Amino acid sequence: MDNGETIRVLVVDGHQTFAELLGHALAGQGDLQWVGHARTGQEALNLAAELTPDVILLDPELSDADGIAIAELIRVRQPDSRVVILTASEEQALVHRATAAGFAGFLSKNGALGDVLNALRTAHGGGMTVSTDILARLLRSTSPVTVPRGSGLTAREDEVLQLMAAGLDARAVARRLGISVHTCRGYQKAVLAKLGAHSQLEAVAIATRRGLVRPDPR
Repeated sequence: MDNGETIRVLVVDGHQTFAELLGHALAGQGDLQWVGHARTGQEALNLAAELTPDVILLDPELSDADGIAIAELIRVRQPDSRVVILTASEEQALVHRATAAGFAGFLSKNGALGDVLNALRTAHGGGMTVSTDILARLLRSTSPVTVPRGSGLTAREDEVLQLMAAGLDARAVARRLGISVHTCRGYQKAVLAKLGAHSQLEAVAIATRRGLVRPDPR
């Protein structure tokens, strides 16, 4: 980042060694700061409330709680903290639950460290990042049979879809189009309904399958 701002990151992961390695990696970045490490769901709730981090990097496989439920609860209690999911799981049910929740990122632990660091920056900036392998799994699992022919989208809804596909959240899309966040969310709901999707990521996956997504408009 070029404005001197430091992105404060809370890591939620039950594996101590992995978390420490990640902490060292964050310490080597001028714009990222590791502010804490939670090993359980309860610790995650407590530290998120105490530290109010900018971004929370969370492994949903926690020993004491449902990690996705914990992440959703944190987002309700600390709406200004962005949540990025980082997992080694390949369970399809987890993929669908996490994508339906609409977090700021969904990454695989098999990916490159640089991708994780960039995802934290993107999340803080209002964008969304999804690992290519996770997106591929979602694309494979999205049945084209349930999707009607033709997009049926208005010109404005199509603009919103393209920016959603570029990884922008409602606030960032609203700024780009010069509309209110409330109005933007209305367009997003219309896009999801017309595409038969339940989340931004699923909408992008369906639109990609149907050739509705154009090159990144940013």
